[in-house]
Amino acid sequence: MDQVSESPQEAHSLPGCYRHPDRETGVRCTRCERPICPECMVSASVGFHCPDCVRGGSGTGHRPGASRPRNLAGAPLAVSGDPHLVTKILILLNLVVFVAVQASSALLGEMMLIAQWPPAPWTATQGVAEGEWYRLLTAMFTHEAIWHIAFNMLSLWFLGGPLEEALGRLRYLSLYLISGLTGSALAYLLQPPHTASLGASGAIFGLFGATAVLTRRRNLDMRPVLVLLAINLLFTFNPGFNISWQAHIGGLAGGVAVGHALLNAPRERRTPVQAGACALVLAVVVGMTVLRTTQLT
Repeated sequence: MDQVSESPQEAHSLPGCYRHPDRETGVRCTRCERPICPECMVSASVGFHCPDCVRGGSGTGHRPGASRPRNLAGAPLAVSGDPHLVTKILILLNLVVFVAVQASSALLGEMMLIAQWPPAPWTATQGVAEGEWYRLLTAMFTHEAIWHIAFNMLSLWFLGGPLEEALGRLRYLSLYLISGLTGSALAYLLQPPHTASLGASGAIFGLFGATAVLTRRRNLDMRPVLVLLAINLLFTFNPGFNISWQAHIGGLAGGVAVGHALLNAPRERRTPVQAGACALVLAVVVGMTVLRTTQLT
């Protein structure tokens, strides 16, 4: 077990530090949630970490053969490596696709672009009805203008890091992709036929939703997250910006659903609940896509 269990007598008092049981404390490690006293606290970017989590489970308080410290979502903490590796890869992938699309656009010529934007090999939901379901995914990595990708990548950088650390790489990547697919599917379902929809905004709004869940999970002040989300929603529904509100709302809903499951699943059946929630949201994505395709064909 990652956390010291409390006896009925202790239920009405503060728990003891996992390394110094005689010292009551109201502070817990933000990674593994074990109670830690002031002597054991290691200051982190968000809250405090215990010595075991800082050293990747090799500290003196971690017995040989005991389970490795885990983050809030239940993923084992990496002993080494870049904690924001997936976020950096996603940003790089978006930038590579952006440069590739711009280069191909220059080669194809402006007249062809005006008549046929976005370039067919890369993006949009307009071809999904013809069986090109991959567009729901490729649309997430394609951007039309430099301001578009710049805003999305800055948001990904600031939101992605804390979430990747709290969820672990695989769960974080699942959150990002499922949120983006949910946004693409809702845009495909509700937008007029042959509407081009592109950008990582659906996935970004999914990260917003998961950040709200994470903030509540850690009992932190929700107001900054809610204010930032409200500002983004104001831009989303402003008709002058020509933004796909369907993709934003779909991504937000997907992020909240997946994020809640990842961060609040019961510990005793954590993995099945997390996997089941992801599968359920993907089933909704498939259902929306099939429904819209049936309407258009």
